[in-house]
Amino acid sequence: MNSARLPLPESGSFRLANLRLHRAHLGDTSGMTFDADGFARTEVSIANGRIETIAPPGSLDTGETVHDCRGEIAFPAFVDCHTHIDKGHIWPRSPNPDGSFSGALETVVADSRANWSATDLEPRMQFSLACAYAHGTKALRTHIDSASPQDEISWPVFDAVREQWKGRIDLQGVCLFGIDAARDVEWFDRLSALVARHRGVLGAVTYMVPELDELLERLFRKAIDLGLDLDFHADETDDVNAVSLDRIAETALRLGFGGKILVGHCCSLARQPDDRVRATLDKVAKAGLSVVSLPMCNMYLQDRRSDGTTPRWRGVTLLHEMAARGVNVCVASDNTRDPFYAYGDLDVLEVYREATRILHFDHPVGDWPASVAGNPARAMGLDDAGVLRPGAGADLILFRGRSMTELLSRPESDRIVIRDGRAIDTSLPDYSELDHLMEPESNGD
Repeated sequence: MNSARLPLPESGSFRLANLRLHRAHLGDTSGMTFDADGFARTEVSIANGRIETIAPPGSLDTGETVHDCRGEIAFPAFVDCHTHIDKGHIWPRSPNPDGSFSGALETVVADSRANWSATDLEPRMQFSLACAYAHGTKALRTHIDSASPQDEISWPVFDAVREQWKGRIDLQGVCLFGIDAARDVEWFDRLSALVARHRGVLGAVTYMVPELDELLERLFRKAIDLGLDLDFHADETDDVNAVSLDRIAETALRLGFGGKILVGHCCSLARQPDDRVRATLDKVAKAGLSVVSLPMCNMYLQDRRSDGTTPRWRGVTLLHEMAARGVNVCVASDNTRDPFYAYGDLDVLEVYREATRILHFDHPVGDWPASVAGNPARAMGLDDAGVLRPGAGADLILFRGRSMTELLSRPESDRIVIRDGRAIDTSLPDYSELDHLMEPESNGD
C-alpha cells in the first residue's frame, strides 16, 4: 500500500526537498541536471507566500522546516485559457440530442433563451470556478455568449464573480458571437463598449461568410481603438475550405496589430493540403498568434457520424507543426458538462493527460508541459503565472507521480495544491448544489 503523504509545514517559511520540476516550467535552468523527460530534482525554498530559491538538491542550508517530496513531480498552478463557464453544467436539463455540433448549438441557444438569468448564471459560474480552483487552476479565461440581450445579463454577472474570486483565480472574459453579427455596426459598437467597460477581450466565432475579411478588419480596428486583445473561435469543422485562421493571420499582418491574439480550435487545418498548411502556419508564426487546441471537446464533437460508423479523425489542430515554427501553443478545457461536451471538470491535468494521448505530447516530452502553464499565461498577458522562479508567487501543485508515465496514468485525486505558500482545501463542490437550477425530472445525468 502507498505510504501516507506528510502534511506540508504550517509555517510560512519552509523548503520542498527532493522535488521534480520540468525545465519548461522553470524561469532559470542553470545548474540543473535533467532526465530524458525534462525533469530535474530540485529544492524550493518558500517564504511569505513566494518562492525564494530554486536550486539543485543539497545546495540549500537555510535551517528551514523541510518537507521531503520523495522525488514527486510539481507543476506551476494551471492556466486554463479557453473555457465557457456561462454554459457550464447545463447538461442535466439540456443534453445534446445527438452529440453533434449543430445539436449542441441549437440546444445551447434554446437553453440560454429559457434560463440564462443572473440567478441561473451566477451559481453555475461559481460552481465551475470552485472546481477549477480545487484542481489547481490559478488563471482562467472564459468566453461569454454575447448576442443581445444576453450580453447585458451575462457581463455584469461575470464582473461580480470575477471580483469575488480575485486573489484566487485571475479571471478574463471574452465576448462570443458569430462574426456575421458584426454586420450590425450599431450593435457591434455597443457590445465592444460593454466589453471594454468590463475589461474584457474582444472575440468572435469566425465563419467563411463572403465578407469575412471586412468583418475581421472591423474587429481588429475596434480592438485597436479600444486597446483590447483578440480571441477567436476558428475553423471548428472538418471542412477543408474553412480557412479563417489564415485570414486572421493575414489581417493581423496587414494592420500591424500590436495586441495579443489567441485563436482556438483550428480543426480544419489538419484536413488541408500540405502546401496550404505551410503557407498558413508561416503567416501565423509571423503574426505572433497564439493557438489553443481543445482536445477533449474536439474529439467529442468532430467527425461524429449519424450512420453509426466510427469517427476517422481526432479533431485537433497541428500543434507540433506550429511549435516547430515558434508559435505559442496551448491546450485548454473548453466546455464542461454542457451540450458541446458532456463531461469534464475544469481539471487541467485531465486536459494535459488526454492531450498527451491524443496529440502525442510524448516521445519526447519536450516542452509540452508549458502548454498548460507558461504558454497560456503568455497568451493571456499574465506575468506572475505559469513559470516557477524566485520572486514569483508560491503557487504550485504537488503530485504523487515521480515520472511522466506515473503522473499521467492516474487521476492524481490527492494532489496538494499550494497557493501563496500554503496548501488549500481541495474538496470539490457536490453536483447536488446545482439541482435547484435543473428541471425536476432531470436532476441526475
